[in-house]
Amino acid sequence: MVLIIRERATLEQVELMLQTLRVYIKVAVDIERGILAGGGEKHAFCEAALLEDGSKQRDIWGADWTPFNQSIAYESIINIRPSQNNRSMVIQDPAIKERVKKITQELIGGYEPEFR
Repeated sequence: MVLIIRERATLEQVELMLQTLRVYIKVAVDIERGILAGGGEKHAFCEAALLEDGSKQRDIWGADWTPFNQSIAYESIINIRPSQNNRSMVIQDPAIKERVKKITQELIGGYEPEFR
């Protein structure tokens, strides 16, 4: 289930986003709007939800959030953007990484859901 998170998520929302992959959440973060979409099997599903909600593709970056150890991985196929000097699946620009991290931590960080 993909959810768009605009303000601090509830524990229930985090658990819903964890339903698909169980141990981590695929997220797409709009670094301009300060929102994210999380859940589902692919970053592309999250990206599509944000695009449908009015985000611009150039502002959306993919990552994985693991709530159990509060870690983030900045790797996703949606991050490959030669036109934005990102030729890798990993986010190359430290400023973009920091924005993705900050938004993710503010919106879904801090929870330690029960593993079911």
